[in-house]
Amino acid sequence: MTIRPDVALSLLDECTGDDLWSIEHCQLRRVPPQWIDELADAYESSFRISSQTIYVADEQHGRRAVNQYYGVRDVDLAKRIGRELGLDVDQLEAVALSRQAVVRMIKEAIMDG
Repeated sequence: MTIRPDVALSLLDECTGDDLWSIEHCQLRRVPPQWIDELADAYESSFRISSQTIYVADEQHGRRAVNQYYGVRDVDLAKRIGRELGLDVDQLEAVALSRQAVVRMIKEAIMDG
């Protein structure tokens, strides 16, 4: 195992299926560096639909929309954690209707043992 189980569960607890984590946040939360390399990518905003727009914290305005963001989708991190903990994530993902549902199903499968 490349990550301690307690760290994996703590990370999974933070995952919602909605968020992009910065590289710095991943490092602070102790995501293994090889996972960051594997999962990090550049994402583009869609300004037509608010739910597909990427927002970042802005000290002056609270948050602001950005065109692109380089980071790790928390749904991908949750799937990586699930695989690391022995789950058949592909099977869960096949029946999930959303990113949020994938994360919820991974959490439930781990809690159910």
